[in-house]
Amino acid sequence: MSAELEGSVAIVTGAAGGLGRAIVALLRERGAQVVAEDLDPAVEELAADGVAPLVGDVTDPDTPRAAVALARERFGTPDVLVNNAARFLLKPTGETTVEEWDLLMATNVRGAFLHAREALPALRESGDGRIVNIASISGLVGLDAQTAYCTTKGAIVQLTRQLAIEHAPTVRVNAVAPGAIDTPFMDPVRALPDAEETMRAIAASHPLGRIASPDEVAEVVAFLASTRSRIVTGAIVAADGGFTAQ
Repeated sequence: MSAELEGSVAIVTGAAGGLGRAIVALLRERGAQVVAEDLDPAVEELAADGVAPLVGDVTDPDTPRAAVALARERFGTPDVLVNNAARFLLKPTGETTVEEWDLLMATNVRGAFLHAREALPALRESGDGRIVNIASISGLVGLDAQTAYCTTKGAIVQLTRQLAIEHAPTVRVNAVAPGAIDTPFMDPVRALPDAEETMRAIAASHPLGRIASPDEVAEVVAFLASTRSRIVTGAIVAADGGFTAQ
């Protein structure tokens, strides 16, 4: 398993965040060469042998073009795309502004669409291209004070299924739907007045009784990015500690 992605070239968006860094590290450990993309200049910290950082906004069509071009220039034709970049918003419908709604839709949905559209010709070249989208339990069930976020992740679920059908058999497209993960995404919750109690309640809402680590979710991503999952496409894999089984 240590070299199962040897020869693969991957593009990972949102690479500077907690989950993104874990995905980049694991794909590299498994042998893939990676273009690590993020709006945050901190992504430059990931520069290493086999990892090429790229600072760019996922909502800008020029960014996926640059990512594919950088992959080809540094490593070869990309055969894996991980659409991980996303924003979170903890607000009910009545408090969500139009600007916040548009920003989440642009980052979470438009960004994934633009990267898939740009990468698909390259992914088809390999005959077994792989796209892994990061969805969420928020795209599978309704959750309090997550109107905009739930909507964007629901769109990712349907985009995954549509792309899987449209581009089979040469490209496989799947999504991972995590529950709560111990990353900076949880910072809005940690900022609440009753943060400690709320965090305990969130952990308890998952039947396994805890919040996932980024490495645990990255393992599921790596499986879907590998040839071990070659019979899997159009799947939404819940990596949620049993949350959606309730």
